[in-house]
Formats: sequence, structure tokens, C-alpha cells
Amino acid sequence: MAEQSADNNELEKPPPDKSLIIFGRDVSKIPCFRNSFLYGIYGGLGLGLGHFMFKSRPLAACNFAVYSFCGVTLVYWIQCRYKYSQMKFQMLQMQELLRRQTVFEGTHVEKELDDSIKNDPKVS
Repeated sequence: MAEQSADNNELEKPPPDKSLIIFGRDVSKIPCFRNSFLYGIYGGLGLGLGHFMFKSRPLAACNFAVYSFCGVTLVYWIQCRYKYSQMKFQMLQMQELLRRQTVFEGTHVEKELDDSIKNDPKVS
């Protein structure tokens, strides 16, 4: 009987939370964070190994790997956040246009807009 209650307690436990909290923020919720660091790690590792293969100087290769990790991470972070900001701005614009479309739906304003779009040669 005691074994059954112990088994039930193990089954009822929720899975452990695998999120990482840095400075009070869950980094899994930050857009572009994961991909930036993964590309930075792999880029730094690859460039560091490549540097070592050509120069055969371990200390210089380690320094180069760390610098390239920082550079790749920073460049990818900036590029990804720029695209994310553009997409977020476009989504907000689309939400506003859809909200306006629902307000004008079935009114004479919608008919006037449709007629002006049909008569505009630039749209075709």
C-alpha cells in the first residue's frame, strides 16, 4: 500500500521547468536569443579550429575563437532583431487595418473604398 502512494506521488509531479533565468528574465522568452548564441558558439568553434589548423598556435586560436564567438553572436543578434522589429511593425499595421475593415464592413465607406480600388490603374 505504501508503494502505491509513493508511485502516485511520482506520477503527479509536473515535469521540471527547463527555463534559464538571467537577471530575473527568462531567456527562452527573448526572441532571437537561442539562435544567436547557437550560431555564435558554432561559428566561434569553427573559426577557432580553422585558425588553429592554419597557424598551429593554440593560445591565438583560443583568442580568435572567443572574438569570433562574440562577433558572430552580435552580428546575428542585430540582424535577427532588426527583422523581428520589421515583422512586428508589419503585424501591428495589419491588425490595425483588419480592425478598420471590420468597422467599415457593410457600410457605404467600404463600397466607396472598393470602387476606388477597382478604378485605380496602379492596383491592377
